[in-house]
Amino acid sequence: MITTIAVATSLLVSSIQHPLTASADKVADKVLPLPGRVFRVGEDTAFLILPKPGKAGAPIPWVWYAPTLPGLPGPEEQWMFERFTAAGMAVAGIDVGESYGSPAGTAAFTGFYKVMTTKHGFSKTPCLLARSRGGLMLYNWAAANPRSVACIAGIYPVCNLVSYPGIANACGAYGMTEAELSAHLMDHNPIDRLAPLAMAKVPVFHIHGDVDTVVTLEQNSGKVADRYRDLGGKMELVVPPGQGHNMWPGFFQCKELVDFVIKHKSPRRPTVPHWEPDWGP
Repeated sequence: MITTIAVATSLLVSSIQHPLTASADKVADKVLPLPGRVFRVGEDTAFLILPKPGKAGAPIPWVWYAPTLPGLPGPEEQWMFERFTAAGMAVAGIDVGESYGSPAGTAAFTGFYKVMTTKHGFSKTPCLLARSRGGLMLYNWAAANPRSVACIAGIYPVCNLVSYPGIANACGAYGMTEAELSAHLMDHNPIDRLAPLAMAKVPVFHIHGDVDTVVTLEQNSGKVADRYRDLGGKMELVVPPGQGHNMWPGFFQCKELVDFVIKHKSPRRPTVPHWEPDWGP
């Protein structure tokens, strides 16, 4: 079985070494913190960083990172990603723009999930890793697909549209007026959509500073922790004192977060088929 795993992973590695095709010219300038592949899913830019050869099972477990905006993931994620790939996990994500967790953004996420799991054979239960406003994106996708989530980890994640970016700024992404989004807020706000995740027993881990004035602890991770535990869910919240919405290395080199994600990666299958992914044109 070990030999077969190594062969399958080496085939994956080979598939990302080739230059991007002409159809992918627009994504060629995206820089990743580790070597990987940048490709298109529809009109959106996606990326994939594979685990170290011989480390992964099949289907390959993966970390779904958001937000994959220009410049993200950044060099500060390198430490985490190195440890995920060393543990046999791929890291991937897709740029759906400033969706703020809107239905359109969630639909694009579902398209990416289907490509990863059905076309390329990655695990059907990724571990979600939300940085800042990636929380809105991943939590709303997870709330709609709770049984397709192994766990959720967050680095000062946005979980409350009222707190950030505010209803007036978010409503355009939702195709609504400010009044319309306010009236339907509970249908779209992550802090109000935790019940499906608790029912599916999705474990959660956040690290969030106590002096964050951009994405406040109280209105985001603090509120998630209180509500999730009330719903019977399991959540661990680490609060580093004196830290805000910043680039403090402790956010991105958090051993507890990395250990949490690796602990909850998808289990391996007892046997591994010999397969080669079809990346297509």
